[in-house]
Amino acid sequence: MREAQEVQLHIMGITNQCSTAAPPQTRSYRRWIRISIYTVFLLVGQTVALLLGRLYFVKGGNSKWMATLVQLAGFPVLIPFYLISTTKKPRTEDSQIKSPSIKTLALVYVSIGLLVAADCFLYSVGLQYLPVSTYTLICASQLAFNSLFSFFLNAQKFTPFIINSLVLLTISSILLVFNNESSDGTAGVSRAKYAIGFTCTVAASAGYGLVLSLTQLCFNKVMKRQTFKVVVDMIIYQQIVATSVIVVGLFASGDWKGLTGEMDGFEMGKVSYVMNLVGTAISWQAFAIGCVGLVFDVSSLFSNAISVLGLPIAPVLAVFVFNDKMGGVKAISMVLAIWGFISYAYHHYLEDRTKKRYAGEVSKAPIPET
Repeated sequence: MREAQEVQLHIMGITNQCSTAAPPQTRSYRRWIRISIYTVFLLVGQTVALLLGRLYFVKGGNSKWMATLVQLAGFPVLIPFYLISTTKKPRTEDSQIKSPSIKTLALVYVSIGLLVAADCFLYSVGLQYLPVSTYTLICASQLAFNSLFSFFLNAQKFTPFIINSLVLLTISSILLVFNNESSDGTAGVSRAKYAIGFTCTVAASAGYGLVLSLTQLCFNKVMKRQTFKVVVDMIIYQQIVATSVIVVGLFASGDWKGLTGEMDGFEMGKVSYVMNLVGTAISWQAFAIGCVGLVFDVSSLFSNAISVLGLPIAPVLAVFVFNDKMGGVKAISMVLAIWGFISYAYHHYLEDRTKKRYAGEVSKAPIPET
């Protein structure tokens, strides 16, 4: 992403500014600015990464391990911002919170990292074997899985606006399965491979919902700190674990032996092959920042809802990238996705207003005499 570094620095500046004392209204504005930036990160990162991932397979890429590795191996681009964040003085309330033990943190990072590695590999298999519309449809099921896991792990409550949003976002993605205009490059895939791709994508969607819910649970019950460093810690350490697992898989499977030939045979040339992999890696890191940031600032379900909002964007942009046709189904899908997002955002707007009203009533309440 061309502006990834600038936006990441902006996020850090906003987060560190919030560490100083500020009126509730100012903190609310800053929070919504952070949420907006995280949303842009997630949507842009996911869309670009998905398009580049499709391009990799369409133009001659065959290694599922390499396609998975680029989803994870871009985490070093976050290290400079991590180092800057560690130089900032923590907030008073954060410094008073007891840090979890190294053993506990290691268990969290390794457990989630292993889940992320498996999840990314399963998504790569699905992206290779399924049409883009079917892949998008199945990915929408991650909302249902995340809702289920959040109900048990995070005590997620459902309001009419949340339910309306989930229904609209799900229908938005489901509509894409009825769109047969896209030439998605999956013609000739056998039924067996199609079934494998379908099964793997369902499993990946369930795993993604679980990862988000577990991430929120760790923020609330283990980390208990609201700093940008905590967010970057979660991303970097879990991706170190996940990347290590995928690198082992790449060499153990023997896929690494065919990478040179794959680069030579890439239809767009060697330079484009390298640029595709690098661009995919950076895009997934932008997505990771946005995803974990939204889990941290709002909830895992909200992060997942925004992710599903972005699913129809890729087929629309495929009109320009892959010369796909733009039909009415895609347009309706996009409208429903935006409508669902607005419904979810309105729920949080009402929730914030209720909290402000309650805080105002408490502050105005007379202090009882002793």
